Amino acid sequence: MSGSVRAQHTHDHSGLHHWEIPSKDPDRIILTFNGNPATSRAVTWRTDTSIVNAVAQIAEATVNSKFTENLTTVNATTEEFDLGLYKDNNSLLVHYHSVVFEGLKPDKLYAYRVGDGEEHWSEWIQFKTAKEGYNPTQFVYFGDAQNDVLDHWSRVIRMAYQTAPDASFVIHAGDLVNYAHRDLEWAEWFKAGGFIHSQWTAIPVVGNHEFMRTGTLTPRRLSIQWRPQFTLPVEEELDEDLYETVYTVDYQDIQIIVLNSNEELEEQTEYLENALKNSTAKWKIVTCHHSVFSPAEGRNFQFARDHWKPLLDKYGVDLVLNGHDHTYARGHIPVRNADMNNSGEIGTVYVTSVSGPKQYRVDDEQMEAYAADGYQRDEVGEQTQFYQVITVENNTLTYVAYTVLGDEYDRAVIIKDFETGKKELLQEEE
Repeated sequence: MSGSVRAQHTHDHSGLHHWEIPSKDPDRIILTFNGNPATSRAVTWRTDTSIVNAVAQIAEATVNSKFTENLTTVNATTEEFDLGLYKDNNSLLVHYHSVVFEGLKPDKLYAYRVGDGEEHWSEWIQFKTAKEGYNPTQFVYFGDAQNDVLDHWSRVIRMAYQTAPDASFVIHAGDLVNYAHRDLEWAEWFKAGGFIHSQWTAIPVVGNHEFMRTGTLTPRRLSIQWRPQFTLPVEEELDEDLYETVYTVDYQDIQIIVLNSNEELEEQTEYLENALKNSTAKWKIVTCHHSVFSPAEGRNFQFARDHWKPLLDKYGVDLVLNGHDHTYARGHIPVRNADMNNSGEIGTVYVTSVSGPKQYRVDDEQMEAYAADGYQRDEVGEQTQFYQVITVENNTLTYVAYTVLGDEYDRAVIIKDFETGKKELLQEEE
């Protein structure tokens, strides 16, 4: 590529908001898990192409600024990225940078920053590593943000932060944006969350809206931004197409399995069984975008009920977190005795939720039909933007759904005997 073409390509900022335009200063900073959450963390950020050698610095936080006397500096991996791969983006080159902090101490508060090592730095940002072994923790879960993210999702993530500021991580259950490759939408997603993305460690789940064509004659593909902007675990036993969209996080004896419900489902079935079979975690959580028990009209994820649900039953998965259906439903699988009556014990709890403004209606008839699969509906909701806070402590998992106003909408408590695996569900009657 000639210098003149490259210069024109690199500086095409026409029509962009100032917060879309890359500069020497880091933007779109986000934490993700990559490795043991007690001893490692990944951070990814973006600059313009003038920043070729980027770094991150980290130290144990102190009560004053003297932590900067004990810094560790880590060189970043830098990747050039062409927004123009998608026909409706400006033809613009940017650099994405990533670092995996390793060798951290468990249960410590760290301060980190990212930049060019000289003049262009982010602010100092704090996060806490996981404890070793089983300990209390809290995390947040969002259904689809997807549409009008800056206008209408920003207040959801900010209210969630007010409710659970010390959350250890956050699950984004797919459809983070509407048009997979459109950089304006990713810019809105990062701006809506602001510093929260750089402080809460994210577990992003790929949704169907993270897939689309880059041009009229090109095949449907994963968002061109996905892998550059998230530094996620790579499960090498899987097909490369599934890298960084299927992975497992083990956090303080909680196993979170992330699946890609868009493609190569058969291969993931084997992965799911192996991950569950080899796990000794006290709590097992599975998240994927498409709802196993779809509450919205015209939706049906039959493959999951036929092939994944038997594994969830067999290996005692506690909670499944989904999106996709732009409405709210929580239900569970009762354990039945020999007479086919409810024993008082439960199997898996299933939740579908939505955090963005796009809303559908609940299909009551469809939900009643799931009784054939052993499913019992417990709570539903419509025309409401939600976020969920999940707290794990001792033998109890407490699930609370809040509306965007910060009001509690739904609560369920799973009490589990870790020796037998038997569980009971405490909830307010519908």
